[in-house]
Amino acid sequence: MSRIGKRPVAIPSGVTAQIEGNELSVKGPKGTLAMGLSDLVTYNVEDGAIAVTPANDTKAARSHWGMQRTLVSNLVEGVTQGYTKVLEITGVGYRANAQGKRLKLQLGYSHDVDLEVPEGLEVKTPDQTTVEISGIDKQAVGQFAAEVRRWRKPEPYKGKGIKYRGEYIFRKEGKKK
Repeated sequence: MSRIGKRPVAIPSGVTAQIEGNELSVKGPKGTLAMGLSDLVTYNVEDGAIAVTPANDTKAARSHWGMQRTLVSNLVEGVTQGYTKVLEITGVGYRANAQGKRLKLQLGYSHDVDLEVPEGLEVKTPDQTTVEISGIDKQAVGQFAAEVRRWRKPEPYKGKGIKYRGEYIFRKEGKKK
């Protein structure tokens, strides 16, 4: 039994959810999100909540149950609060600058890295070493943050690179003389 799957997803006021065909759409103050529905799980919108239950008693249906409930919960949270990932840049001469729908990174390469910000995301740089990525789709925010971080992952000797806020970088000692 899925402990997460048993709990219905509460729909706050100002948010509407409806099932049309093979798609669940959730509309809220920040926008609209939709996801395709799995055949292994049944979805019911009733009494201000979305209930997710396995369609049958197979192992595959039970294994999809909790994940599908979490995906529905992410839709509801995205349209009400949104998601934000904060990246911190450490290193001499490393900096970032958001220019409209482009993010310009200077990471010690011979050239600047210009990244196009995907549709539906907003990127801010409060200072040169901080990048804030926000949007309503949790997967898109995390994916773009991972793509930015990929350009210069934190290294274990000096800690230089791009890391998530709150991430701990295990530092190695280095060679002894």
